[in-house]
Amino acid sequence: MSHSSRAGDVSFPRTPVAPADTVPEAPADGTGRTRAALVTGASSGIGAAVARRLSAEGWRLVLSGRDAGRLGRVAERAPADVFPADLTRPGAERRLTRYTLQHTGRLDLLVAGAGVGWAGDFATMPPRALEEVVEVDLLATLRLVRQVVPHMVAAGSGRVVLVGSLAGTVAVRGEAVHSAAKAGLGAFADALRYELRGSGVAVSLVVPGVVDTPFFDRRGVPYRRGWPRPVPPERVAAAVWSAVRRGRDEVYVPGWLCLPARVRGAAPGLYRRLAAVFG
Repeated sequence: MSHSSRAGDVSFPRTPVAPADTVPEAPADGTGRTRAALVTGASSGIGAAVARRLSAEGWRLVLSGRDAGRLGRVAERAPADVFPADLTRPGAERRLTRYTLQHTGRLDLLVAGAGVGWAGDFATMPPRALEEVVEVDLLATLRLVRQVVPHMVAAGSGRVVLVGSLAGTVAVRGEAVHSAAKAGLGAFADALRYELRGSGVAVSLVVPGVVDTPFFDRRGVPYRRGWPRPVPPERVAAAVWSAVRRGRDEVYVPGWLCLPARVRGAAPGLYRRLAAVFG
């Protein structure tokens, strides 16, 4: 998940591609054309790890994030085209989609990894922080998916991978708005999946728990719990790749995190009692 200072909606020149002997063979569809992916939140954390994984698998990439300098450094390792942007700004999602299609000619995969957090009591949360969390974690992603999906439907294929959070499944004390936004993203994934059935376009939700990224420092409060232990962002990137390669609708990282979600669904009273003690 990427959170950085706001950058203007401007495009960078394409990052030079590494010599041919260092670039993995690109995956192709039945027509032999290279598959293309757009990754948001790619300037650090999960998004950057996803970019590296997809590049290693041979995909052609367009990367977007709010920190132009870090995004450029990620793209040098990928390699990739880059489009620094603050997706909360009006029209940014349209410009990003247009840029992606102009540079790749197609879009087979969207990995929506941009996200921010804020920790503390809801009653003391600044209005500006409340709006930013909802905008970045939910609304900006919905607007971007709204731009991308019609192109995938017209092509008859594609996949949208939304990076959610365990906070959106079981809720986290001190992160009420982040939990609400990620819960909305999870419901959106389900609803959109039903809507797109039969179109050739699929929707996956990747649900990480605690990930070792700068996310927690930037939310205002570092992660101090001894359990569960943070997992590296590369593990989430592997889950994204598993969702793409195996066509999975939902992936938890680590996998055992699906258990509290199942307890909440099957025995909500028991879950709330346990959450009151351990949450």
